[in-house]
Amino acid sequence: MKRMIDVIVALNLLIAGSFLFLLIYGLIRWKIGAPVVFRQVRPGLHGRPFMLYKFRTMTDECDELGVLLPDHLRLTKTGAMIRKLSLDELPQLFNVLKGEISLVGPRPLLMEYLPMYTEEQARRHLVKPGITGWAQVNGRNTLSWEEKFAYDLWYVEHQSFWLDMKILWMTLLKVMKTEGVQQPHHATAEKFKGTDT
Repeated sequence: MKRMIDVIVALNLLIAGSFLFLLIYGLIRWKIGAPVVFRQVRPGLHGRPFMLYKFRTMTDECDELGVLLPDHLRLTKTGAMIRKLSLDELPQLFNVLKGEISLVGPRPLLMEYLPMYTEEQARRHLVKPGITGWAQVNGRNTLSWEEKFAYDLWYVEHQSFWLDMKILWMTLLKVMKTEGVQQPHHATAEKFKGTDT
């Protein structure tokens, strides 16, 4: 049932939002340049890698040594606006249609984090990752990593149709209020460095 809802909702959003997609695509192409879509390998169900799609919000500016500048220095005004409205997440609807992620689930993080998780934290990969999740509607990037993982694990244990509907509704409200988008001095959040045990 969850997969059926994912496909129906994602397909309808893509059709209804086609003009918005073209508008954002043109804006990024004009203000930031190509490529417009950012692609990155992320861990999915059981940690299996897949290619995640997002609208690009940063430049490729490097320092004098050719090293990429920190995220918050490469985030453009256009990119910041797109992130504030969570519009950078829209291409992930294609990931939903492909069955790689769900509308609701723990956010797919970086592959480099996999060996850093505790055994308990790794259980977040027992379900498909999602565009939004229980951690996102309970603080998003204002939470510590440990708090985010605690919310993810709670979702793994309590997932249901009605919980997903509640999370989708709360996500809409959060996006309208643009809450919890980033931590100070970070484009989104500080990188995870592991949990001290």
